[in-house]
Amino acid sequence: MGPGTIVLASASPRRSELMELAGIPFSVMPAHINEEVLPGEQPAEHVMRLSREKAQSVAARTGGRLFIGADTVVVLDDRIMGKPADEREAHEMLSALSGRTHEVITGFTLFDRESGVCLSRSVRTEVSFRVLGEQEIRSYIASGCPMDKAGAYAIQGRAVHFVRSIRGSYTNVIGLPMAELYELLQTIQNQQ
Repeated sequence: MGPGTIVLASASPRRSELMELAGIPFSVMPAHINEEVLPGEQPAEHVMRLSREKAQSVAARTGGRLFIGADTVVVLDDRIMGKPADEREAHEMLSALSGRTHEVITGFTLFDRESGVCLSRSVRTEVSFRVLGEQEIRSYIASGCPMDKAGAYAIQGRAVHFVRSIRGSYTNVIGLPMAELYELLQTIQNQQ
């Protein structure tokens, strides 16, 4: 696959960094879709649906052959935590995650415009937080870091010391499970 054939349908700098680290040539075209959870929608269904919508909406308005869409949520006690709307919500999320284990679920889609094949997967990772002090939660929120992150934190950023352990894909927690994505890319490439 030559440069410019893969389009990442995401504005996330973290997803772009992961693609660059993997040495995958790509371009970026952010998707603008409604990210609300549908009634009765389970977390894995939700993120796979959004990833599909992102990939297909970008494919409808730009060139390229392969389109990658992704969406990540944090799930605690069956509650989906997306990006916090404000500082109060960020505080609620971080307080709820403190001292607990939650799941990070990323849905990703690879859409091949040439063949019409659209493959979606979801990956789950368990993340355990240590108990967080009130002052460190406030300080983290004041830094602005949690505002565009699912669950109000980024494992690779200033919240790195919140995480006691992870079970599963580290890159999934960042927002794009690279081993699984690479396998899908290989599958598509081998079908050419």
